[in-house]
Amino acid sequence: MYGKRFLCLLLKGIMLFLLVNRVYSQDLVLKELEAYQLNGSDELILDGRIDESFWSNVKPTNDFLMQVPVEGEVPSEKTEVRIAYDQANLYIGIHMSDANANQIKAYQKKRDASLGTDDRFLWIMDTFLDGRNAYYFAINPAGAMQDGLLTIGQGSSLDLNWDGIWRAWTFVNASGWSAEIRIPFRTLNFDPGKDRWGINFQRTIRRKNEELVWSGYKRSQGLLRPQNAGVLTGLSNISQGLGLEVVPYAAGRRNTAREEESLNTDYSGDLGLDINYNINPGLKASFTYNTDFAEAEVDTRQINLTRFPLLFPEKRDFFLEGSSIYSFAAASGVRPFFSRQIGLKDGRAIPINYGLRLLGNVGENDIALQHVRTGKLDEVQPEDFTVARIRRNIGSESRIGLIYTRRVTKNGDELPEMLQDRHTIGTDLELGTSKFMGDKNLQFQAFLVYHNPESPLNESSFWDRTSRGVRINFPNQPWSGHASYREFGTDYNPAVGFQSRVGFRRFQPSIGYNPLFEKSAVIRDIDFGLRFEHLMDMDWQLLTQEIRFTLFDLTFESADRIGLELSRKFEKLTEDFDILRDSSIIIPSGDYPTWDISLELATASYRTISGRIDLETGGFWSGTQTQIGLEVTGRPIPGLNMTGTYSHTDVSLDEGDFKTNLFRFNLSLDLTPFVSFATFLQWDDLRDQIGINNRFRWIIAPGNEIFLVYNRNWLDQQNRFMTQNSTAIVKATYTHRF
Repeated sequence: MYGKRFLCLLLKGIMLFLLVNRVYSQDLVLKELEAYQLNGSDELILDGRIDESFWSNVKPTNDFLMQVPVEGEVPSEKTEVRIAYDQANLYIGIHMSDANANQIKAYQKKRDASLGTDDRFLWIMDTFLDGRNAYYFAINPAGAMQDGLLTIGQGSSLDLNWDGIWRAWTFVNASGWSAEIRIPFRTLNFDPGKDRWGINFQRTIRRKNEELVWSGYKRSQGLLRPQNAGVLTGLSNISQGLGLEVVPYAAGRRNTAREEESLNTDYSGDLGLDINYNINPGLKASFTYNTDFAEAEVDTRQINLTRFPLLFPEKRDFFLEGSSIYSFAAASGVRPFFSRQIGLKDGRAIPINYGLRLLGNVGENDIALQHVRTGKLDEVQPEDFTVARIRRNIGSESRIGLIYTRRVTKNGDELPEMLQDRHTIGTDLELGTSKFMGDKNLQFQAFLVYHNPESPLNESSFWDRTSRGVRINFPNQPWSGHASYREFGTDYNPAVGFQSRVGFRRFQPSIGYNPLFEKSAVIRDIDFGLRFEHLMDMDWQLLTQEIRFTLFDLTFESADRIGLELSRKFEKLTEDFDILRDSSIIIPSGDYPTWDISLELATASYRTISGRIDLETGGFWSGTQTQIGLEVTGRPIPGLNMTGTYSHTDVSLDEGDFKTNLFRFNLSLDLTPFVSFATFLQWDDLRDQIGINNRFRWIIAPGNEIFLVYNRNWLDQQNRFMTQNSTAIVKATYTHRF
């Protein structure tokens, strides 16, 4: 019965999408930029100044248009972009005029820092010209570099975890700022038989909050939509070389841990190796041996007052690469593959003996395959993890995909024999167009995931062990909206996946209105919205309901913001809830309807001192709750960023009262884009634990790095913080390309 209802809903959704997608398309004339091929006599000195004589032979493009604040308006400042290349590298020369160059913002210097605080120049390159995937790059006037991988679809589509080998040089003078960029072709996947790439550019003038786009200036288009990009022409005789990359590492550790009343210290060292090989220009094979993640950042601490586990994002480079391909029905909240199930258990790192990986594009297919073997650690037995993902392009903006995972535990004491070989398989469908009614975006998504029973004695049905859902989305301006329906079976538990809640059916629609005030000197835009969630158990009995009204979310021309939301919530507890996980306060089963209101105030991030205040108050289970969140960021000089965050929760219930406090402090001192130091301090009063993570990173050359990492944790015991453990690590990596 469940299956028939879901299949009926799926077919209706596809038919509805096809019905409303009667495209009144218009033939668009794509912008073009021709690349100049360097010859042996062209002298190139990369310093950001664009003063080499050959640049004058390169035809520039300068026809940028505003995306905001006034859609389609001529920019207040001129921007010129030129592109040249030789057999091994692509070169980009940019000059950005600025009549008030002394007001250019450039706070960030660190590699991969968020550049939203600064003036910046961004670009994407769709090297296969398929309008679906692209490389993303960004720089600021201080030479800070950011990169990522862009994929079209619903949900988050920009993966900033990819780190390519490239370099930017910048120069600031009285007329504005300029940059020269070198991107080795070995860094990119592309089809050498094609002489045309998709390309697009965006410039931010931060003090004016002005966004300028080369191609696709409408608010429903923009840089992050490769299907709206222009075309780079003239590429020929370019090469990735042999396509072989060898990356060895060496690491040394000093570990200290408390055992009873004493601290014990031990020393260890590790050697490891990564090998990457481009089988063809679009497909890369990788091998990793004795994988080490010493340089990975620690998790951001959270206080969990919900009944469900929290999701902590992946931060390990080996698993982050290719994550955009592994993404499965991203907007629907289903994760049949969650890489933190590999090599991590209860916060402890499990050794990874080796891993194999295949990533890339073959024709109309995106392919990702990996196999990882973990080692033994105390009671944790060795395991084998296999993950395979393929996505097939359909039409110009649609795709269908499959995912498969397998988890095998050999000789495991944790699991009986019947649980040691677990399989999951899923399929997802995304239909999309950016030409609905001429120039509107319309998207449809569906998914189905199944895994085998955990035991031959398990009597659950096929549908009990599946998750499935459909979603239709209208992501446009000023009107937007979506509607989704999903079901998660009572026994759904993929062995290499993550799901915080199962055994439910959920219907969730939303609608939003976001007008832009183009003629106002004070207000940029206002966002109004209504979001509804109706979650039931598998017998259609109501468990959770929320109606959220965005009364207003106002953005000023200065980029300061103020927002107000009102929510009506309902929760049915089917069993008692130990809210603090220590049996001190037990909320009894029953029905809990509540109202709450939340206010957010935020100043523009480009200010020397900026901040945010979040206030939420209202009903909470049998009583009330008030939450206050404060964040203050100081940037006294370029390269020095300090952020303090404090969260306080005050809960008053019929069953008892309690308070929680969480404090985090981040300091980043970046001397250059290649030398940086960061410290991250965290404390909360539920665990009474202080933790600190210090990281020094020196990029000797792109791909060659040294890390110094020091972690330490203190626990409050008898009103005195005592060291529980500490780790000091030095790690060096070296990249050699053939």
